Amino acid sequence: MEVRKGTQQDIEEVAALYDELNDYLESHINYPGWMKGIYPIREDAEVGVAEQNLFVATEEGKIAGTVILNQKPEEAYDLADWQNDLEYDDICVIHTLAIHPDFLHRGIGKEIMEYVLEYAEHMNRKAIRLDVYENNMPAIRLYEKMGFHYIGTVDLGYGKYGLDWYKLYQYLL
Repeated sequence: MEVRKGTQQDIEEVAALYDELNDYLESHINYPGWMKGIYPIREDAEVGVAEQNLFVATEEGKIAGTVILNQKPEEAYDLADWQNDLEYDDICVIHTLAIHPDFLHRGIGKEIMEYVLEYAEHMNRKAIRLDVYENNMPAIRLYEKMGFHYIGTVDLGYGKYGLDWYKLYQYLL
């Protein structure tokens, strides 16, 4: 598997990954609470490529997974006690870790997270932060297994979608 920055040529395939994953989630347990046409969508991939913070994991000539890694926290992050006074110039924030349904349960998420840790360290960041829907147990298990520490639970304002509470995690580098 290779992880690399996404390009303009990847947008169509990433958008298809988002749609196929949301279709899959509609007929299975929807741990992240994502909804087709709402999140994630093609525009997320377009913005990620334009801002050069969308990464893709390729395997067997296909995009198996993707993640957005930037320095833009949700507003509710300000409500948490991160137990340090780091500025967001020194922090990476993980968004939209998505694995194509054909590649689930094959360790792609773990490999992407290992890449994120190495990338953040290479960029001289001091921490990585993320939020995860409180019922997304597969993702929570992955993050905790990777060494992320629970910080607190906040409301990110997605209650109208039935997504009231998000857990915040941090990994200090």
